[in-house]
Amino acid sequence: MKVKDTILIADDDRSLRGIMRDVLQDEGFSVVEATDGRGAVRMFRESRPQAVVLDLNMPMMGGADAMRMIHRIDRSVPVIILTAFGDVPTAVGMIKEGAYDFTLKPPEFDRLIITIRKAVAARSLDVQLASSLEDRFGRSEPVRSVIRQIKQIAPTDMSVIIQVETGTGKSIAAGVIHNLSRRGNGPYVSVDIGLIPEQLVESELFGYKKGAFTGADRDQKGYFESADSGTIFLDELENMSPHIQMKLLSVLERKVVCRLGTPHPVSIDTRVISATNADITRRVEERLFREDLFYRLGEFVITMPPLRERSGDILFFAEKFIRESCSEFNRQIRVLAQDAVEVLMRHSWPGNIRELKNVIKRAVLLTADDIIGRQHIELMQGNKPTTPSLQGLSLKEAMRDVEQRLIAETLKNTGFNKVRAAEILDTSYTNLLAKIKEYGITAHEKQDGLRGNKNFL
Repeated sequence: MKVKDTILIADDDRSLRGIMRDVLQDEGFSVVEATDGRGAVRMFRESRPQAVVLDLNMPMMGGADAMRMIHRIDRSVPVIILTAFGDVPTAVGMIKEGAYDFTLKPPEFDRLIITIRKAVAARSLDVQLASSLEDRFGRSEPVRSVIRQIKQIAPTDMSVIIQVETGTGKSIAAGVIHNLSRRGNGPYVSVDIGLIPEQLVESELFGYKKGAFTGADRDQKGYFESADSGTIFLDELENMSPHIQMKLLSVLERKVVCRLGTPHPVSIDTRVISATNADITRRVEERLFREDLFYRLGEFVITMPPLRERSGDILFFAEKFIRESCSEFNRQIRVLAQDAVEVLMRHSWPGNIRELKNVIKRAVLLTADDIIGRQHIELMQGNKPTTPSLQGLSLKEAMRDVEQRLIAETLKNTGFNKVRAAEILDTSYTNLLAKIKEYGITAHEKQDGLRGNKNFL
């Protein structure tokens, strides 16, 4: 049997309140009532209805103040205002503050029922969306704040910079913003600036004409043209050279691109979402990133908190990754032992959620029974990886282990400058990128001089 949706009615007019109650109950709703604003807030705390109908003018506390207090408890609940004709400007102002809609008194009940049904449906979708986002990002209060920002900014066309550490979920956040926007049915183009050789960035972003350079054997759209009417996601923003920064600023200001090899502009309508592992405002202060470009790209800046700053999400994600890994490996893990929990909670998680996922996946694979214990958890200790003995490994396994350590150490010593690391290791830039991906090597912003470096992984 379907649970009835509950509607809270607050009105000091007993007769009108009774009529509304009878009409709503006939339509299949459950109804709770209050005679003034204070009673409405108290009743809301007790019953947590799916929608609220508030009279604008009530004794003790009016509808405006009652709505503000209710929204402090639950910002997502839809509030419908009942108002006399002379108070319409006030009701309009309340919509700007977050009211769902308003209707004149006495209400047209058919219209009121339609409005309430739409409000309840919107509330249901909002709850589903919140649950989906929490499943991706976590459930701690710092993350819920980010989710609220994502939901607020997504329907607009404002440019967004997502400032995060590696492994925190920036690409997921960018995709969610696109999907929730009016451009959600349009193209979504993701570009990792750090993976494109510097000499090719301009042609990849803005396209080229046949013959523009050696090897340009045909006309080619750039990523910006491909994202027309949709969204382009620019990852590793800090890797942009001054020349590309200047070109990008021109594209954003004029809303046109010129392919290499031709002066003819092509109009584009593209929303830009960017992400950076660096402190972008600090880079602006250090004149490593153009201030005017920052303000173009960062009409809204979202800072995703690292995992170490939201310990409440560690066990949430650990349990989620256990379920996923059990499904992948056809295992049955029943419990995470207390000593394993303690290890997970004490760790600083420099690789964030991505590191936690890898740790749990390996633990599930290593566990012989149905309990993950401390002995199954392999972590980075003191920001340095433990160095296990090579004894017992095959020659191939030992060579892979040494190669991984050497690449990681070289990247660290070069400040995670991938071009310089490739030169030192005497390998191609493309091969180094492939090895970095293969071994899952990640960079972490520390307080030891890496902050602000332009070549984070």
